[in-house]
Amino acid sequence: MPYTKHRRLVGTAVAVTLGASALAACGSSSDDDGEARSGPVSLTYWTWTPGMDKVVDLWNKGPGKKEQITVTVKKQASGDTLVTKILTAHKAGKAPDLVQAEYQALPTLVSNDALADIGDAVGDAKSRFAEGVWQQTTLGTDAVYAVPQDIGPMMFYYREDLFKEYGLTVPATWDEFAETARKLKKAAPDKDLTTFSANDSGLFAGLAQQAGARWWTTSGDRWKVGIDDEATKKVAEFWGGLVAEGAVDNQPMYTPAWNKALNTGKQIAWVSAVWAPGTLTTAAPDTKGKWAMAPLPQWTGGESSTGSWGGSSTAVTTDSANKDAAAKFAAWLNTDGEALNALAKESGIYPASTSAQLSGAFTNPPEYFANQPDFYDKAADIAKTTAPSAWGPNVNVAYTTFKDAFGAAAKNKSDFTAALDAMQRDTVADLKKQGFGVAE
Repeated sequence: MPYTKHRRLVGTAVAVTLGASALAACGSSSDDDGEARSGPVSLTYWTWTPGMDKVVDLWNKGPGKKEQITVTVKKQASGDTLVTKILTAHKAGKAPDLVQAEYQALPTLVSNDALADIGDAVGDAKSRFAEGVWQQTTLGTDAVYAVPQDIGPMMFYYREDLFKEYGLTVPATWDEFAETARKLKKAAPDKDLTTFSANDSGLFAGLAQQAGARWWTTSGDRWKVGIDDEATKKVAEFWGGLVAEGAVDNQPMYTPAWNKALNTGKQIAWVSAVWAPGTLTTAAPDTKGKWAMAPLPQWTGGESSTGSWGGSSTAVTTDSANKDAAAKFAAWLNTDGEALNALAKESGIYPASTSAQLSGAFTNPPEYFANQPDFYDKAADIAKTTAPSAWGPNVNVAYTTFKDAFGAAAKNKSDFTAALDAMQRDTVADLKKQGFGVAE
């Protein structure tokens, strides 16, 4: 396959490159690619998920023993640090057999020919996942570059007791959300409904996704960047307006001050994802049993759509000498009931597998939400409404600019659309710098 930037990856729904046939030509799992094996096979898996070694032990003592396929876990840092390490190892031809990859990182890894097409080995797994989730691992082609592991559908969390105290109604639309914020501020000036935080780009990306944004698409064989599209502008203007008028706070999440605000009831709601109970358990331990979860507010009444904040997959690298064996493990890890229960118990993940979302560890609510017995029933219904995503090969650049530009705008209560323009400019400039074709 020609090693030219504009032909290596240009997207569709998640952001794709060229045609399926050309993508599939990169690292497909054929015999001459590395599955002419006889005897025992040893695989290496790079992952950041806590407790993964215990889950892999189930494989090694069970199916793996029967198949003579042993997997060794090598713990790694997450995010961009791992992507960089994978690409560095791949350039030397020494990438591990398996890697954990966030969905937004897949286009970058595929564009650098680091991930194999494992479609022939895991195609049957498709039925275990929602269409929008599976689409993120195919990049809109006939190829399959990973098996979904966990997802992060977004939801609205609120202090049930304080909503009742201040006569607030759970907002069904974003307009109602804004009015709820204003009503609370009028009734209790020392409290905030929530905060706009710029220290986690995934939150804003998920909100834009819910609104219909498609940040990376293609035009012919060129990338088209739409970070400043109308859907994202709507989200930026909405939150920028609330921050400017003081209806919501402008402080970052995950700080001691933010934890204290949640724990003392100074902040009484949080737009987050299905993994929020774990964060609240640590950040606001004194409020256990006082929170409830509801669907994300909608832009139009009666609609049902959510964004995604977080989530990752298991991929096989083109450097692996045993791609089919690695793909077999990846499929087991993310579709087998015992494996998924172990992942939930040991790692605290919310599975991408639809059947696992209502079984095993998810038949009872999180302990922190014992007051909401239908927590996971609601979560599963919300997960089905996840809007399509559209990732590209330089998500890291867009995210870095978001933190800088929106961080300053939130702190200064200045124009959020100007910050959005900065994201657009920096992302386009970086694609051109890397040698990708860009459609204006």
